[in-house]
Amino acid sequence: MSQPEVWLRGPVDGIPALLQPVAHALLQAREDVAGLVADLPADRLWRRPGGAASAGFHLQHLAGVLDRMLTYARGEPLSDAQFAHLHAEGVEDPALTPEALFDAFAEGVDAALAQLRATDPATLPEWRGVGRDQLPSTVIGTLVHAAEHTQRHVGQLLVTVRVVNA
Repeated sequence: MSQPEVWLRGPVDGIPALLQPVAHALLQAREDVAGLVADLPADRLWRRPGGAASAGFHLQHLAGVLDRMLTYARGEPLSDAQFAHLHAEGVEDPALTPEALFDAFAEGVDAALAQLRATDPATLPEWRGVGRDQLPSTVIGTLVHAAEHTQRHVGQLLVTVRVVNA
């Protein structure tokens, strides 16, 4: 029998109680993406079925957006490297493999968990600006969005992988 979903396995060590759902969602996403990448031949990574975004885009975006949201949660501006990554998302690169893109995402999840462990729950309601326009959010808002946006793209990745493998 397979394990229950991550959120049913109990608390993640070292993560504040209010941030457990964020950690659970990110860990579940990492497990789900690992399975999808295992079923994705490299020659199908950049296919865009029906004009939809490719699996390669979703894998790049998963790592990139998670990194950007963690930066906003810390109250920091995006770096030139982060902007370069953003502009490269979805650009076909035959040198990239599904495994390499998964590894980048998995490292991002590890970084997110480390940041969650270091987050003082007292800071969760603090204001955070998002994007160039510094749209209003909070520490918890950016962290929750990081998790839900990740889950959204995992769902899109799942459908894309199933279609390109059909």
